[in-house]
Amino acid sequence: MQANKDFIKIGYKSFAIKKTEFNAAMSYVLNNAVGGISPNFTIDYSLALLSRGSLSSALNGTTDLATPGQVTFDWDDNSTDGNANATDKAMVLVYNPNKKESIYILDGADRTAGTQTVTIPNTYAGDTVQLFMAFVSLDGKTVSNSVYLGSGTAA
Repeated sequence: MQANKDFIKIGYKSFAIKKTEFNAAMSYVLNNAVGGISPNFTIDYSLALLSRGSLSSALNGTTDLATPGQVTFDWDDNSTDGNANATDKAMVLVYNPNKKESIYILDGADRTAGTQTVTIPNTYAGDTVQLFMAFVSLDGKTVSNSVYLGSGTAA
């Protein structure tokens, strides 16, 4: 979770009441995504929300890890659905559990663009990475729930 702190700071802003964004996120993940028995805990990344909010989430999100040193996130434009806006910004995150590091973009492409590429270190090649995305409103006040887009092997 520590590697995702900046992402969480935006994603849990509205839950930081009498606690930090990080503590709110940690509480959610511990209660919903962590399983197993000590000391053999496991994380179900599909249940780990790194962002929680009422903004419309990404529609049909996918990732492409085929190009060395990058991950491309794609989604369908749903800017006319629900409370989504064309100016919402993509928040994308590549988490490398082996290295306990995350690479992310917090103020990415507009929702209407449908794509955002993240440059990742060459040292990630061959590592399994976990992939998440969310949206944040242009004014930064509203976020969507994060969407887990699965895992893949970095090229």
